[in-house]
Amino acid sequence: MENSRLKISILDQSPVAEGETAAVALRHTIELAQRAEAWGYHRFWVAEHHGSNRNMGSSPEVLMSHLLARTDRIRIGSGGVMLQHYSPYKVAENFNVLAALAPGRVDLGIGRGPGGMPRSTQALRPHPQPAAGSPSPDEKLVELQRFLHNRLEPGHPYQGLTANPLPPQPADLFLLGATADSAELAAELALPYVFALFLNGDIGEMRRAVDAYHREFNQSNGAMPQAMLALPVIVADTDGEAGGYAGEIQIVRITLESGRTFTVFSTEAAAEFGRQTGENFTYQIQPANVIHGSPANVAARLLALAREYQVDEVFAVTALQDFQKRLHSYQLLSGAMRLRPDN
Repeated sequence: MENSRLKISILDQSPVAEGETAAVALRHTIELAQRAEAWGYHRFWVAEHHGSNRNMGSSPEVLMSHLLARTDRIRIGSGGVMLQHYSPYKVAENFNVLAALAPGRVDLGIGRGPGGMPRSTQALRPHPQPAAGSPSPDEKLVELQRFLHNRLEPGHPYQGLTANPLPPQPADLFLLGATADSAELAAELALPYVFALFLNGDIGEMRRAVDAYHREFNQSNGAMPQAMLALPVIVADTDGEAGGYAGEIQIVRITLESGRTFTVFSTEAAAEFGRQTGENFTYQIQPANVIHGSPANVAARLLALAREYQVDEVFAVTALQDFQKRLHSYQLLSGAMRLRPDN
């Protein structure tokens, strides 16, 4: 696979560095999106986090609207909207507005996780427990897909209802995940799939997920599989410098007494997460598997992964708190991958 065939995109979490304000962190996201467009990145996605003092992007739709107005060509998307908390109808309305304002430039990535600490995600829900008969998260995804394309089937309770405005080109829908289960759901629904290694760190699970997606993809409607990887990436002028930055990144996997597992990025966050659940818990520090090094070495690694996993697009997630270092990493990556603004 040649460099020109591999699309490179960015997923930004609006991180706030020590001593910075939330407003500064969001201004950095705006500047990074504009630079990404100038450097030839294919997409720029923003995340959804709640109750975090580390990442400031709590409302991707609002932030996307501003980014679409401040850029001209690059695709802007969510990585991703945590659909379990919301009405599919309202999410479809929000993204139909965006798609009507910026036709052909809007991506709707859906995440299956809670997207935040337990108390904040509880506060997002009008009722602590879902009402009897309410749709499951997977059923919500199907309903969202139908609302976006105005294709509610006969007999659906909302059949005939439209999520106005109906844009000439709806937002493209993607499913993000970090398990083989999410890959199987994306395959069943014939959706593009993004495996989030930056959330998981488990190379083996990435292999199982991507293999399941390709193997089980539903081609009955003529769609073709579109798998992508969201990878932790750090590029610096030398391998040693990049290795030093990568060594500071860790993944902390929390296991609750109930058996549920969640991922955070510090032991302090793990302890607070467990405290808010009220359950006994354990946590384990895992390697982040950051792809790091000099520009040439990172480019070679990304191209090798793209060939191995049969993907033609990679999202780089560069979790450097220092904004200038983060900018420099993305600029070096753009040059190493020979990106162009018309990619």
